[in-house]
Amino acid sequence: MADDHNLTRAEARGVRHARELETHLNWLETFSGTALGVLAVASGIYTYLGVSSLLDENGAMSVFAAIAYSVAVSVGIFVFWSYLMRLFPAVRTARARAGLLGAMGLGSLAIIAMSSWLNAAALAGSAAVEQHLAETVQDYQSALERAHEIALSGQALERDVARVRQSFEDLSEQEAAGSLSGLAGRGAVFRVLRQKSAELTALESQIKAQTPLVENAFTEGNTILSRMRALTVEPGPVEARSVEFSEAAVRLQGLITQLRQLSVAQLVERAAQDLSASVVLPELDGRTEETRSDQAATITSVLNVLASRAATLEKAAQNVASQQAPSEVTYTPISSADAVILYARNFVPSWAGAIAIDLLPAVLVFILAITHAAIRQGREGASIEDTLTLAELRAAVNAIRDVEGALGHPDAAKQTTDDSAPHASDKVSELKGKSA
Repeated sequence: MADDHNLTRAEARGVRHARELETHLNWLETFSGTALGVLAVASGIYTYLGVSSLLDENGAMSVFAAIAYSVAVSVGIFVFWSYLMRLFPAVRTARARAGLLGAMGLGSLAIIAMSSWLNAAALAGSAAVEQHLAETVQDYQSALERAHEIALSGQALERDVARVRQSFEDLSEQEAAGSLSGLAGRGAVFRVLRQKSAELTALESQIKAQTPLVENAFTEGNTILSRMRALTVEPGPVEARSVEFSEAAVRLQGLITQLRQLSVAQLVERAAQDLSASVVLPELDGRTEETRSDQAATITSVLNVLASRAATLEKAAQNVASQQAPSEVTYTPISSADAVILYARNFVPSWAGAIAIDLLPAVLVFILAITHAAIRQGREGASIEDTLTLAELRAAVNAIRDVEGALGHPDAAKQTTDDSAPHASDKVSELKGKSA
């Protein structure tokens, strides 16, 4: 029977390996709980900072609520991972491990939902809000430049108006010299041409008067944009800078609207339509019927030219008016937590750190599971007496002695001790031999 319990060399090495791993685990367990507690407390601190950024009030109740939430998160993380570090390495069936893995997955998602995103807000909240400010500045700059471009296109219609106006002035000069109707002087045809020339001169003056308004609005808008860019990188709390940024955004939005209203495209379009539609025909002043007939024919030709020039001017104004208007930009202040989620792609390292501090114990769980599996594998094929250490054997002998003494059989206890002594010596010799 004794030969049945003798270990092979491979089994003896497995037992020694298992004992070595157990020694390491016993040493690691002396500070594993403390380390897990430190991780949980650290996560709770960052969770408190994240929650504080979401609360509008700064009173005692808000502080207490933030502390309560962060403490709950710390306790939850500590308990959750303590359960898994104890239970997952101990289970042996595939079904039990799959169940605990599912529970670990659900718990990890819950931890990310209640803690990790707030940790990320604490780590990168200010930078995310600054990113939001920078993105808004770019949107406002694009809108301002687009509005200015459309306004300048409208101002460029001044050249088209001047060209049409000059053509009518030239025709009126030709009529005064008698080159059109054959009647020199300032008759009916001359007055029609001068009438339209005066209308275009007034329109040209109106367009020209808006040029400095457009430039002033664009210059002021760029000044505001410069201040907004400075606010995105200035030191200090981002909340205070966001307030000033919001005020600047309101002023800039007003300037963009003003630039859109300064565009004269619609004004020129209406003026072009009225150019041929509203013609006050003077009374023909020729002395003879033939002269009046020549004046009527000349006026008809002038009206045809007028309609053609008006159509050209209207088309040019429509091309300006049909340009794509600048997009509507509205600055919306957001919290640091919302900013971290909105610009998550720009803060991957912060998100990774925030999640890692909560889910790092999962690595410890797998390490413990692998180590316990190795210990069980090393002890396969060995009976309980073969795995006893010298300290365990001495403890067993002392326990037997104490039990026998408590039962009132001192002779039996002495006999047990005497009988156990040689066996203990044999066991010590066996352990020494295995160690060798």
